[in-house]
Amino acid sequence: MGRTISIGAQSFEFIRKNNYFFIDKTGFIKEWWENGDVVTLITRPRRFGKTLNLAMMNCFFF
Repeated sequence: MGRTISIGAQSFEFIRKNNYFFIDKTGFIKEWWENGDVVTLITRPRRFGKTLNLAMMNCFFF
């Protein structure tokens, strides 16, 4: 049986630990790292994945 898609989960660690299906189609970490900016402002509408992206970066670097 395939993996389940988690709807509304905002914790990347929760998604990983529970083996939910997740695809980062943005290449966000690579683009952010290579840009080298001192400050990054992420502006997106509600429910667009801002918290999940930050949680993903936290798990990646720590």
